Amino acid sequence: MNSEVKKTSDFRETLKFISTIISWTIFTLLLIVAGALIYYFIAVKIYVAKGSGYEPKFSLYTIITPSMTPNINVYDVVVDVKVDKPEDVKINDVITFNSSIPGVHGGTITHRVIAINKDSEGNYHYRTKGDYNLVDDGVDVEFNNIVGKVALRIPQLGKVQSFLATKTGWLVCVLIPALYTILKSLLKLIKEKSESSTSKFSKFLNRPMISFRKRKLLTYTPEEKKQEEIKPEISAFEKEQEIKQIIQFYDNDDEDDMDLPSLK
Repeated sequence: MNSEVKKTSDFRETLKFISTIISWTIFTLLLIVAGALIYYFIAVKIYVAKGSGYEPKFSLYTIITPSMTPNINVYDVVVDVKVDKPEDVKINDVITFNSSIPGVHGGTITHRVIAINKDSEGNYHYRTKGDYNLVDDGVDVEFNNIVGKVALRIPQLGKVQSFLATKTGWLVCVLIPALYTILKSLLKLIKEKSESSTSKFSKFLNRPMISFRKRKLLTYTPEEKKQEEIKPEISAFEKEQEIKQIIQFYDNDDEDDMDLPSLK
């Protein structure tokens, strides 16, 4: 019986430990994503206000077409890092750029670099192609149109983004958890206050009518009997001598009284 209870307790402790690790991992990832989004939002605002030269160091894009499958799928989110020099872009790098392709002019595309050309003026031109496409894009990309080079892919994060953009997603993922956290904190606070204000009278009222608790018996320690002092017996001779001393004492007092002068 004890072994079964111990196994159940160990299993619960293991589950609790695993759930704690998962919770803290998710919480840490959410903090990182939140920090990145806040930085990107501020960086974009600065870029819009001040223009060229203040582009964000990194940017996030959600893939909405299957042109890069199976390496990058629809609803994957790519993290692009800003490229400072044209020489930093190599063949086989995946870049995000503002396209000048007819029909997609001005749109943002994420494709792989398959060739690099340099004209007589020293300007770089990059030929791109989607991994799933049979032919290249047909129009070279200039360095000034490159947004960044893909450094990280987050699978299917775009689905979460799309869901959060809806009213249901906002309600389920943001509003309900926030209300639950606030309500739980309030209930905990109320419980702590009620426990601290419990008086002795309420404890007396809540005590059971019949108590089956064993009472502790006081141990009996018998008192030690004091030994009576035994006076030594006086012999008859000693008694007689004591009486003579008393009589002699009073006789002496009478003689002293006779020496007093007589009253006139």
